[in-house]
Amino acid sequence: MRLASLAMYVSPPPVAEATTALWSFLRDELRGEGVDGVPESLDDRIRYNEAWLHPDLLLAQTCGYPYVKHLRGKVRLVATPIFGHPGCNGPEKCSFVIVREEANVHSLEDLRGARAAINEPDSNSGVNLFRASIAPLARNGHFFSSVIETGGHLNSIAAVSTGIADAAAIDCVTYGNMLRFDPERLSGVRVLAETVKGPGLPFITRVDATEEEIVKLRSALEKAAVEPALAETRDALSLEGFAVLSDADYQPLADLERDAQRLNYPVIA
Repeated sequence: MRLASLAMYVSPPPVAEATTALWSFLRDELRGEGVDGVPESLDDRIRYNEAWLHPDLLLAQTCGYPYVKHLRGKVRLVATPIFGHPGCNGPEKCSFVIVREEANVHSLEDLRGARAAINEPDSNSGVNLFRASIAPLARNGHFFSSVIETGGHLNSIAAVSTGIADAAAIDCVTYGNMLRFDPERLSGVRVLAETVKGPGLPFITRVDATEEEIVKLRSALEKAAVEPALAETRDALSLEGFAVLSDADYQPLADLERDAQRLNYPVIA
């Protein structure tokens, strides 16, 4: 049996339930097309990043920044979801730089010397896009007084709302899901700025997948984007469709890192 893992957007509960429903549809479509080893359910035991290079991978979702840094040539791109949340534009999306609601800051420059929270170093939304916005303002490789790693966007939101940190960059899809289904979690924070946009989180499969299998995976996703029975599922996910992007389409995320390095701001500091 092959591995399927769609663990990048799994909260709040309505999003998790809709992701399960989406997989059920994809599973049945793939089995109907004769794809071997399609698992009954998504694997929720394996950590999301451990799925990316699993030898039996059928379908997973990664982040664009780990893709350009670590996964190029080791996996194959399948398709990138198109979401309808604010901050999204087709398959591209930004991050929202958040601060406490009462904070006396009105621009990114006002965050100089503040305390930042990041989710994890290889995150595109929490680090790469954030760094790209701060790099032109940094001096001698520094801008913030301190940086903490929280382990996830929800933890970063909590760090800002409780005063542990002053600012964080939150994936606009995560923010949109929270605003819609768990607005209390955003109580006490506000959006200060948007980062630049970049291609969103792609669905991937193993590097040795056949062309026929890629075609069938994309076909199943295309059908999921228009299937009337999945209307409520797509609505819960704010899912508008899928785009087929190339490796070159993800290159701008690597360029953002290089631009920050040229500005002597290789890491958020």
